[in-house]
Amino acid sequence: MSCFRIRPAEPQDCPEILRLIKELAAYENMPNAVKLTEKDLLEDGFGEHPFYHCLIAEVPKEGQTGSSCIVGYAMYYFTYDPWIGKLLYLEDFYVMEQYRGLGIGSEILKRLSQIAIKTNCSCMHFLVVIWNKPSIEYYVRRGALDLSTEEGWHLFRFDKENLLRMASG
Repeated sequence: MSCFRIRPAEPQDCPEILRLIKELAAYENMPNAVKLTEKDLLEDGFGEHPFYHCLIAEVPKEGQTGSSCIVGYAMYYFTYDPWIGKLLYLEDFYVMEQYRGLGIGSEILKRLSQIAIKTNCSCMHFLVVIWNKPSIEYYVRRGALDLSTEEGWHLFRFDKENLLRMASG
């Protein structure tokens, strides 16, 4: 079962992408946090101006020639930092537990790195929940810097309620 393929997501993958997003949310102890629908994913990722890009990892279905099962994904987009320029922001990265250790995650990171280099990005940013030590160690082994300790950054968010309040006042 070491055979897998990494490819760009297609519109028909939205149900499986949503399934994996929900699995990741459950793994991060936030199973009810996902508000997105398949329709949102389709409209936001596959329209004229997509808000995100996505790579899919798939493996052959056992006993079903020509059929595959999606077992991982990486959702990313491009953004701009006024100090360093273009960067690739990795929003979500997940491989189902039973498929870890096969090189799928490493191949996804390789593809993301190739995309970042091809588009002249200066770096790739991403977040890892503080208690997820295996993921932190995984990234650090590959050369990632923890900016929360290296540079002392804090992540903030304005929720929709506060956006509406600020927009109207």
